Amino acid sequence: MSRIGRLPVEIPGGVQVDVKGVNVRVKGPKGELQRAFSPAIEIKMDGSILNITRKSDDAAERALHGTTRAVLANMIHGVSKGFEVILEVEGVGYRAEMDGKKLSLFVGYSHPVKMDAPAGVSFEVDTKTRQIKVMGFDKELVGQIAANVRSVRPPEPYHGKGIRYQGERIRRKAGKAGKGAK
Repeated sequence: MSRIGRLPVEIPGGVQVDVKGVNVRVKGPKGELQRAFSPAIEIKMDGSILNITRKSDDAAERALHGTTRAVLANMIHGVSKGFEVILEVEGVGYRAEMDGKKLSLFVGYSHPVKMDAPAGVSFEVDTKTRQIKVMGFDKELVGQIAANVRSVRPPEPYHGKGIRYQGERIRRKAGKAGKGAK
């Protein structure tokens, strides 16, 4: 049995979960999420606890068991507390600003790169620490938008300039070593 999959998912107060067969709808103070899961996995609600079980011990169903439980737990956590990813802007002259609801990135191009936040996601910029916060209630969407922001100027290995996740370590390269040798 999956160690993750057999753990029950507790539903906090203020969150409504509606299970109809393979379709699960979660509604909370931050927003509403809906998802269809595999029919091989059974989702049962007992009061304020969700139990996830699988019908057989097939390898594909074993793989889905823990994943289904983790996705459900993330949906419930997202609509109750939300998720955030912090990005750091590193480099001389590199900065990020908010232009209304758009994120403007000044990262070494001839023009600022402007990015819109999709519904359910918001940006917050701290100009002193040069950090960008990507916040929302859908973990998958928040992670994808953060990856899109990082892909505008990923960190380079020689000087470490670029946009990186908070706490991300960049493997540095030495650069040219043979300047004076003949």
